[in-house]
Amino acid sequence: MPGENLSRDEARERAALLSVDGYEVSLDLRSAVGDGDDEPRTFRSVTTIRFRCNEPGTATFADLIAPSVTSVSLNGRDLDPGEVFDGARITLENLAAENELVVDARCAYSRTGEGLHRFVDPEDGEVYLYTQYEPADARRVFANFEQPDLKAPYRFEAQAPEGWTVWSNGAGELVDGIWRFAETKPISTYVTCVVAGPYHYVTDSYSRVFEDGTKLEIPLGAMCRKGLAPHFDAEDVFLITKQGLDFFHDHFAFPYPFGKYDQAFVPEYNLGAMENPGLVTFREEYIFRGKVTQASYEARANVILHEMAHMWFGDLVTMQWWDDLWLKESFADFMGTFGNVGATRFTDAWITFANRRKAWAYRADQLPSTHPITADIRDLQDAKLNFDGITYAKGASVLKQLVAYVGQDAFLEGARRYFKRNAYGNTRLGDLLSVLAETSGRDMTTWARSWLQTAGVNSLSPQVLLDPEDGRIAELAVVQEAPESHPEIRPHRVAVGLYRRTVEGALERYARAETDVEGPRTVVTELAGADAPELVLVNDDDLTYCKIRFDETSLATLRGHLGAITDPLARALCWSALWNLTRDALLPARAFIDLVLRFAGHESDIGVLQTLHTWANSALVHYAAPQWRETGGHLLAEGALRELRAAEPGSEHQLAWARFFASVASDEPDLKLLTELLDGTTTIEGLTVDQELRWTFLEPLAAHGAADGSALVAELARDDTASGKRHQVRCLAARPSAVVKAQAWAQVVESDVLSNALVEATISGFAQPSQRELTAPYAEKYFAAIERMWRERSIQIGMDVVRGLFPALQDRPETLEATDAWLAAHRDAAPALRRLVLEARDDLARALRAQAYDGTAADR
Repeated sequence: MPGENLSRDEARERAALLSVDGYEVSLDLRSAVGDGDDEPRTFRSVTTIRFRCNEPGTATFADLIAPSVTSVSLNGRDLDPGEVFDGARITLENLAAENELVVDARCAYSRTGEGLHRFVDPEDGEVYLYTQYEPADARRVFANFEQPDLKAPYRFEAQAPEGWTVWSNGAGELVDGIWRFAETKPISTYVTCVVAGPYHYVTDSYSRVFEDGTKLEIPLGAMCRKGLAPHFDAEDVFLITKQGLDFFHDHFAFPYPFGKYDQAFVPEYNLGAMENPGLVTFREEYIFRGKVTQASYEARANVILHEMAHMWFGDLVTMQWWDDLWLKESFADFMGTFGNVGATRFTDAWITFANRRKAWAYRADQLPSTHPITADIRDLQDAKLNFDGITYAKGASVLKQLVAYVGQDAFLEGARRYFKRNAYGNTRLGDLLSVLAETSGRDMTTWARSWLQTAGVNSLSPQVLLDPEDGRIAELAVVQEAPESHPEIRPHRVAVGLYRRTVEGALERYARAETDVEGPRTVVTELAGADAPELVLVNDDDLTYCKIRFDETSLATLRGHLGAITDPLARALCWSALWNLTRDALLPARAFIDLVLRFAGHESDIGVLQTLHTWANSALVHYAAPQWRETGGHLLAEGALRELRAAEPGSEHQLAWARFFASVASDEPDLKLLTELLDGTTTIEGLTVDQELRWTFLEPLAAHGAADGSALVAELARDDTASGKRHQVRCLAARPSAVVKAQAWAQVVESDVLSNALVEATISGFAQPSQRELTAPYAEKYFAAIERMWRERSIQIGMDVVRGLFPALQDRPETLEATDAWLAAHRDAAPALRRLVLEARDDLARALRAQAYDGTAADR
């Protein structure tokens, strides 16, 4: 991996030297089918690049990662590939003012989801291809200048096996056996795209007449593997797509600029989705093979709108370098939820944002690797790791705060000016701030310094002083704190809500004040004289980005009456705050689990309920004192089964509780119930045990030795699909056997034969909370292997292994000491690798602190 890196300084030098006029890329994909003798399996890639150099006579390089290069021609001069190509770069010397580079190469199909990924469907033997490039894997498919600020138009063509269809960013047609595609607008290398194979393809169209009378027609398409076609609800995908296009046209006042709009749901995808203009790619898990809750449909709609927002924020206007990745990802993350609420049936999407997306941001912002939203990205490895909770969810939260700060109209008008001024170009932070300053009249410099250029999360706590005579509020203040590591005190626009119980017992808001919090302590004068509250909710309505704390009265109220809060957003914010207290070792894990057991059954929002299930499981596995885990597991299983039986038959809440019950089942009676639900000897009214739920039940059975290898082989015969294979691999690795663990470890660490999806499945099955002793020997092996893995494997596989196999379940001080020893002995290791280990170390240290605190709970 190090030889494939590109530094920011190198990119700046090359951008100052070159301007790219266009690419012509010809791919021969016919080698994708058939047995093939070459290793790795390769395809022919011929690229012509026309570019200008403002300093003739100087040298630069083009990017290409390929097993071999057949020929290189620069301005008609044949160059010796052996001399100019080193496996990652092509040296280009003595450039002219106007240049033409032609590179004929053999590029490798990918099994890691990077570059041109080749997937063989085990169900029918069909082969499917797709590309995934961000941040810098287009060079695995064609020679290029791989950096976002060297934009250019592209013309693609491809030869494919008979019976295949090929798609790219532009509209295509089959001419004399070759798929030829319309030239694109100027775009960056990382958003070019090719999808090829016998995909199931559905079409529709979108039309829009604008105020000036012009009409926009957009052909729509959606595709998936043939094996998933019976499950593909393309009509809902098209519905969300059309609603999103209407919404963004209304708010951006800049017509969608990229012609057609295809959406491909592809196998073994590393990401959620990718915003390739005209051809968005998604992980195929967004096609649901079984019954799922509305939270899954909401999440899919959010991703569709997120990628659509990128057509403007990212594709039309692109960051100059990955430092300003937030200029696309933060905006798309915000716009996904903004559009979901404003255009689709998911009008409560801000609740999901507050409860789930912000939890991702809060965790990332407390890691030692936290960084400002505008990050310091030194190279491509840094860029790869910065697709994180800071860039996405914190950035989106800050934009939500910005909307409250400057007003929605000013914010959107700023976006409109930003698009018009910078269309098809590249920008930096200052370009956006200048238009927002124009439209809002606010000084954006101070705001940007506090929110975009500093790291860390603030905590906001209420201080309530009551009048001793009448019991009303004499003074209510908001206290702001910051961690020592990141002591920035920021300006916050917040709402403070006062809640008390009604006669009927409902906990409802009776007073609210919106104010600017600045400095360590801010008095909310508007609430003086109000009746004494039972609950003070700082950041009511979730306007800012902060950790919420409670005074003693409020915390006591939540312990007794959390389920009585009638407003679902307020309830979600309280749950999120309590989870943060648990992670910060300020609330015992067993107390959080108790709250879930008492109040989660009354949670109306299905997304919040499923998040609570995830948090409760994490609290048990990572934050509860080891000596209490068994008791806590029994309590969660009993509670989950109770709620499962009490849930409305056939409801999504019933399904959620069934999945949670399976995740915490460990006792023989619970495992017996799962077995009987699988074989049909026991039923629960309304609960359909479809194929996806069968695999959900099988994993804990396999992990606890109640389902052996033959049962998993039989289940794969029942579900002999790509999805079934991933499930089976995970369940096989979950079995409680030293031989099984050794085999799983060898398949991932000592071999590279598994695809990215099967690596992920194997890692997921390997680490089981009930098997801490069984996997203990692999802690030492992990530290011995990771530097070699990082050096030899692709960065995606390296990330999966370093994160997924870290011995987090060996939650003892000795593991922390071993981690520190590795870090001390490997100070010169790749910074991205050290970052991943430091993050895992921080999670482990946090878990040990929480366990110690929970262990004292019985004494208090």
